[in-house]
Formats: sequence, structure tokens, C-alpha cells
Amino acid sequence: MNQESVAISNEVVHLDDDDFETLVIQSKKPVLVDFWADWCQPCHMMAPTVKALAEEYGDRIRVAKLDVDANPMTTHKYGIRGIPALLLFKDGQLVQQIVGVQPKEEIARIINNHL
Repeated sequence: MNQESVAISNEVVHLDDDDFETLVIQSKKPVLVDFWADWCQPCHMMAPTVKALAEEYGDRIRVAKLDVDANPMTTHKYGIRGIPALLLFKDGQLVQQIVGVQPKEEIARIINNHL
């Protein structure tokens, strides 16, 4: 997927260690990254919320997922110890971290504080 198609999508983008810098750190809009794993039941519980946020915010933010098992470099760099972990980046900087299952309204409130 090229950067242009990602920029206009309101779908959840799947990241890896190789494209994290380009799609998150260099993004011109805020990026919410869901650090998750397939074996993690709470992560699966959060998946519909993450998808709903991507649809609700459309092109105002990018919503992405990063599999912690397949992407150890990024997971280690941000000190992810518990999942699900939602990290919000703005202007290339980590501005908020949310760990554990949270209601959509709480996550939306945090996103709105940074828009």
C-alpha cells in the first residue's frame, strides 16, 4: 500500500517495523497505533472499537495496528509491556498511551484533546 492510498483511507492500516517511521512518525496528521497480538483476547475485544474510531475520524487521523510478535523493534522502542496498548502520535511525537481495554468514548476524548 503506498502512502497516498493510506492518506485517504478511513480503514485501519496494518504497520510493520519497516513502515512505522514513514506512516506514523512522518505523518502530517495524528496517528493512533494499536499494539496487539493474535493470542491476546483483550486485543480482540478492542478490535471493533479501533475499527469504529478509524471510521468515525475518517481523514482527521490515521488509525493503525502493529502486531507486537511480528514487529519486535518498534514494540521494544516504545517499551510496550502490556497489550492492548494504544499509542497516539502527533507531529512525530508520542503524546498519549492507553493500556488495556478502554471504552470508545474515553479513547475519543483523548484523541479530541490532541486534534
